Amino acid sequence: MTGSVSLRRSRGTLHIIAALFVLSAVLRTGSQVGAALADEIDTPAPSVTAPAHDTPTAELLEAFRVREARLTEREGQLRDRLQALRVAEVEVTEKLEAMRLAEESLTATIAMAETASSNDLDLLRAVYESMKPKEAAALFQQMPPPFAAGFLGLMNPGAAAAIMAELPPETAYSFSVVLAGRNANAPTR
Repeated sequence: MTGSVSLRRSRGTLHIIAALFVLSAVLRTGSQVGAALADEIDTPAPSVTAPAHDTPTAELLEAFRVREARLTEREGQLRDRLQALRVAEVEVTEKLEAMRLAEESLTATIAMAETASSNDLDLLRAVYESMKPKEAAALFQQMPPPFAAGFLGLMNPGAAAAIMAELPPETAYSFSVVLAGRNANAPTR
């Protein structure tokens, strides 16, 4: 509570000091205005016949014309820049739309390729499942273990077991290792 009282007192003091500065400025300006009015009364009026181009007003008008010309030129430059920005914005929008369409087309192509690949794998799986286990085992024995294990993983367990039973133990073991390790590094959470 004592802090807020101290803050109010310091604000009051600041207001008093500011008021004194304003009063001082008014007094100084007032004395100069009086002196300027006295000088104006003592000075004779300028002659009416003085040429207009020699007056400060003509110089000011010329300065304003020059400035207006510069501002008009600058305004034209800004208009040109704004138009260039509008053109660039249209081009960027068109390119973004083209990229979006290309992405959609690529996504559709990838989906179609994945579907075709999946269909091919399903067809081969069905072929291997319908073969006699001994004949399929002869083919699987020629395949690299990761490739063969991939097909065995897609097949129904009964057909896969029948083929594995016809394979030499070392080959069947290598396929089993690949099958067991396929998802070993998959995240659990």
